[in-house]
Amino acid sequence: MRTLPGSSMKFETPRRNHVFVSSAVLFSVSLWSIAGHAQIHGKDGITLPAAPAVQQQPVTDEYKSTGSPSTVTVTDPYRWLEDAHSPATRAYIADQNAYTAKYFEQVKSLPATEAALSKLMRVDTMSVPMQRGDHFFFTRRLAGENQGSIYIRTGLHGADRKLIDGTSLSADANTSVNLMHVTEDGSVMMYGVRVGGADEVAVHFLDIASGKEVFDALPSARYYGVAITPDKKGVYYSKFFLSKGTTVFYHAFGTPMSNDTVILKGEYKGEALTEIDSVSVGITDDGHWLMLQIGRGVPAKREDILLKDLRKADSSITPLVYGVEAHFRVWENGDVFTARTDYKAPNGRVLRCAPGKDPDHWTTIIPEGKDVLEGVSDVGGKLFVLRLHDVKSEVTSYSNDGAELGHVAFPSLGAGSTIFGRATSKLGFYTFDSIISPPTIFSYDTATGKSDIFYRQDVPFDTNQYEIHQVFYSSKDGTRVPMFIAGKKGLKRDGTERLLMTGYGGFALSELPSWNPEYAWWMEQGGWFALPNLRGGDEYGETWHKAAMFANKQNVFDDWFAAAEYLIANKYTSAEHLAIRGRSNGGLLMGASMTQRPDLYGAIWCGYPLLDMLRYQMFEMGRTWTTEYGSAENATDFPYIYKYSPYQNVHPGTKYPAIFFFTGDGDTRVDPMNARKMVPLMQSASTSGRPILLHYSVKGGHSAGVSQTQLVKDYAEEMSFLWTETGSN
Repeated sequence: MRTLPGSSMKFETPRRNHVFVSSAVLFSVSLWSIAGHAQIHGKDGITLPAAPAVQQQPVTDEYKSTGSPSTVTVTDPYRWLEDAHSPATRAYIADQNAYTAKYFEQVKSLPATEAALSKLMRVDTMSVPMQRGDHFFFTRRLAGENQGSIYIRTGLHGADRKLIDGTSLSADANTSVNLMHVTEDGSVMMYGVRVGGADEVAVHFLDIASGKEVFDALPSARYYGVAITPDKKGVYYSKFFLSKGTTVFYHAFGTPMSNDTVILKGEYKGEALTEIDSVSVGITDDGHWLMLQIGRGVPAKREDILLKDLRKADSSITPLVYGVEAHFRVWENGDVFTARTDYKAPNGRVLRCAPGKDPDHWTTIIPEGKDVLEGVSDVGGKLFVLRLHDVKSEVTSYSNDGAELGHVAFPSLGAGSTIFGRATSKLGFYTFDSIISPPTIFSYDTATGKSDIFYRQDVPFDTNQYEIHQVFYSSKDGTRVPMFIAGKKGLKRDGTERLLMTGYGGFALSELPSWNPEYAWWMEQGGWFALPNLRGGDEYGETWHKAAMFANKQNVFDDWFAAAEYLIANKYTSAEHLAIRGRSNGGLLMGASMTQRPDLYGAIWCGYPLLDMLRYQMFEMGRTWTTEYGSAENATDFPYIYKYSPYQNVHPGTKYPAIFFFTGDGDTRVDPMNARKMVPLMQSASTSGRPILLHYSVKGGHSAGVSQTQLVKDYAEEMSFLWTETGSN
C-alpha cells in the first residue's frame, strides 16, 4: 500500500509572486444549497435519498498562465470546506458520515465480508529482526491483538520477551509503537509512539536491562531521524516545522530542550534550506560519523551528503557530495564510504566514495546494468544488490570490490527484498511475498549462502488455488507497460467476472506484486486482481520516473486507462465489473480516472487523495511535493496542472460511476480538504444516480497506527462497496 513520501488552513489564498495572482474577486454573500438527485440507486437493491445539501460560497482566483489567455479565472465553490474546524465543516462531515452509514446499513454482504477479512488480517505478524550481538529486536502483533508490541529474543530461536506492550497504550487501541533503533551495545532501545494514523511520533528511550524509561522523551513531532550518541549523553534529531523546513538539533540528556544546540538550520554553504528540503540524520554503526542527508524536495531532485566526525571535538560539518543533481544512498564501513547512486546512471550503480573529490573521481564498484538497481546492503562483508528485471525481484551478491559471487533465489514470482543485516555479522534476513503468497522472513547465512524460513505468516489462504502472471500492453504513446494479473486457477475470461485494479505512478516508488489481505479477499470471492506498473515509479529507473513528472503527469493516467482497456478487450472483465482503488498519489490517479474516463469503471475507492492540484501545495506537506508535480503558482506549471486537476475538471451532467471517498482528521500529510471539497462537487454533478459517498475518519490517517479492529471494519466497507457496485443488477 503506497503513500506519499512525508491542521487545515482557513480560507488561505494563493501566495502572490511575479507569475501568480490571487484576487479572491468574488465571495458570494448569499448562500445556496446544491442537492443531489431525488433518489440514488446502488446495486443489489440499495437505495438512498438525495445526497446531503451542501452550501456553495464561490471564491474566484486569477492565475497567471504561459498559455492563452495569459490570465485564467478559476472559481472554487467549496473553499469554505478547507477550514476543518469550523462548525459548518464539522456539521458537513457529520451529515456525510450519516449518509454513508445509510448505504452500509443496506449492504447485505458486509457482515460476511468483515468476518472473512478478519480471518485474513487477524493473524500473527512479525517484523524483520534487528540484531545486536546475540540479541534480536522486533515488533510482533498476535492474532487477537489490536496493536503490535516490541520484543527481544536471545539467540535466533530463543524465547521472546516483551519490552513494550503496544496493546495498552490507549483506551481506543489507536495508539501504536514502532521500533526505531537499538544502541550498538544493545543496552538502550529507541521507539516511537504514534496516535492514530498521523505522521507525528513521540520518541522514547528504554533501558533494556531494567525495562525502565531513561533519558528525555522527545515530544510528538515529524522527525526525519533521531540518533543517540555513542556515549549516550545526548541525541541528534532532525525536526520538520510546517512552512519553515527542517532543523537539526543536538539535545544533551537531562537539560531543557529549549537549550538544544542547532546543528543545521536555514542554509548550508550559502544555499537556503527551505520548507521543501528534508534533512535526515543518523550515526554510522561504528559511531564515528554523524551523517546528514539533504533531500531537495519530495522526491528529491538532488541529495547532498554531509559528515561530522564525532571523534573530534568541535569538528565542522563537511560535504561528502554537494550540489550534484542526482540521488545518493551512502553507508560507511571502517571509515570507507560507499554509495548507491543514479549519477550518470539512471538505472543505478555503486561507487566507492573519495571524500574531497566529486563523484566523477569516485571508483565504480558495481556498474550500471540494464535492470534498475533498487537497493544495496552491506552484510557479512559482502554487498547484496536488489534489482528489478521487468519488475521481478533479483538479488545478486558481490565482494566489496565488486566481484560477482552468486544469487539469492526467491520461491516464485513476487516481491523479494535485499538482505537486511550488519557488515559485522554473517547473519542476514530477507523477505518474500506475492499477490497470492503471504509474507515469509528468511534467515540467510552470508558465508554459506544457505536460507532458512525464520518466520512465515500463517494466513488461511490456499496459495495453490491461485495463479499470477505478467503481461505487457501498449500505452497511448506506444510505451510498453508491464502488468501483473492474479486470480483463481480456471477463472473465466468472458467479460463477466469482477476485476479489482490498483495503481500509484509517482515519486519513484516501484509497485511490486506484494501481498495484501484485501486483494486476497477479492480473489477468494472469484474476482481477478490487476496491478499495472505505471510510469512515475522506479520500475525502470529514473528515466521511467521522469517520464511522468511535471508536464508528463498525463502519462500516468494514459498508462492506467490503457491497462483498463487491455483488461476489457481481453475479456478479463467489462467496464461494469471493473473496480479501481488508490490512495494518496494513487488517490490523484482515482480522481483523474473519474474525471477523464468515467466510462471505464463500475466503482472507485479514492483514499486520502490529492484532488485540488491548484491548491495542494498550500496545505500540510504539499509544498514538499512541488518537485514532483510543480505548482500552479508558477505560470509555466499552471496550464498542465489545471488541465488534469480533478477538482477543476468535474463536469455537471456526467454519468459518474459509484465512488467512495475515504479520509480523516488524522491525515497530517495530504490535507483532507481535498476529499471534503470533491465530494459535494461530484454529488451535485453526477447524473448516473450511482452512490457517491464519504467516510471521514476521526483517527485514521496516512500512516499506519489505527487499531486492527478499526482497520478490519474500514477494509470491509471498502471491499463490500467495490464488490457490490460492480455486480450485474
